[in-house]
Amino acid sequence: MSTSHSPAELEARLRLHCLPELGPKRFRKLLSAFDSASAALSAPAGAWRSLGLPLACSEARRSPEIRERARLALEWLQAPGQQLVMWDEPIYPGLLAEIPDAPPLLFVAGDPTLLERPQLAMVGSRRASKPGLDTAHSFARSLARGGFVITSGLALGIDGAAHQGALDADGHTVAVLGTGLQCLYPARHKRLAQDIVERGGALVSELPLDSPPQASNFPRRNRIISGLSLGVLVVEASPSSGSLITARLAAEQGREVYAIPGSIHHPGAKGCHQLIRDGATLVESIEHILEALRGWQQAPLAEQASAPQPGATHPLLALLYAAPHSSEALAHAAGWPLPEVLAALTELELDGLVVCEAGLWVGRKP
Repeated sequence: MSTSHSPAELEARLRLHCLPELGPKRFRKLLSAFDSASAALSAPAGAWRSLGLPLACSEARRSPEIRERARLALEWLQAPGQQLVMWDEPIYPGLLAEIPDAPPLLFVAGDPTLLERPQLAMVGSRRASKPGLDTAHSFARSLARGGFVITSGLALGIDGAAHQGALDADGHTVAVLGTGLQCLYPARHKRLAQDIVERGGALVSELPLDSPPQASNFPRRNRIISGLSLGVLVVEASPSSGSLITARLAAEQGREVYAIPGSIHHPGAKGCHQLIRDGATLVESIEHILEALRGWQQAPLAEQASAPQPGATHPLLALLYAAPHSSEALAHAAGWPLPEVLAALTELELDGLVVCEAGLWVGRKP
């Protein structure tokens, strides 16, 4: 467990987080009104009412059940490799912080620094065809080899094939759950979840640890999958698939959306064809994705250095030689959009010129 907050503030935040009807926006409203979760918990009910918070929220905060759930969460955080990443900490992923209802806290089992690395989301049908599963597996394998973290939702079908493809390439993968981390769902993927953590990946959830599967939580989870990623690749989806929700959220968040076309006779291709009609990039090979991401990176370089001097240092490397930076701080210092910084860091990492240590990027002399 690593957090920059005091034990009392951590416990108070966990209690707030377990309250009924308290979503990300209300959580932030409370913290900005009272400056800390501890102060919010001890504020009078009238103060909560004046902020427009429902009665169910303020009444539950002193209940033994809420205290007990917070206590169990603190206990869970004592185990190695299990931590809480909070939205006001430097380790919180910069891309995710940009979305309007970013989760105030994330439970992470595994390596939390992966959330700052360049990620590509892969989603699709739970009832995918054999060719769809093979495509997901091979794309994930190649993208993971190319240095991307593969992010998906641990569901049956395309999600599972994407996670497995990344593992088979000895790459990294992040699974964002629609349940608490102590209620792994579907049960059939318990072994896969274990493999993800054991092999350097991460399981992530914004929900209290004991949250069971609930239909309404899965679409909300999708905003985190797209929010963490540079782009979303939809492999196979029917028009009513939850993957289309992820793709639409990605487009709203300003992320790239890629879709793999299929046969006009296959119902699983209809959702992808719809996305392509709506402006998603049609993808037939991994190069189509890599080209699009490299395109992001080249534009600012051309503006910054129209006539590069022989042996000139990459603008980001110059900053990293001066001091280690988080990706967000680097974007700020360079004046580049964050997705372009992440794409450039991927290239530099593949060339062995940068390394990510404890959430900070460090330049290496060639």
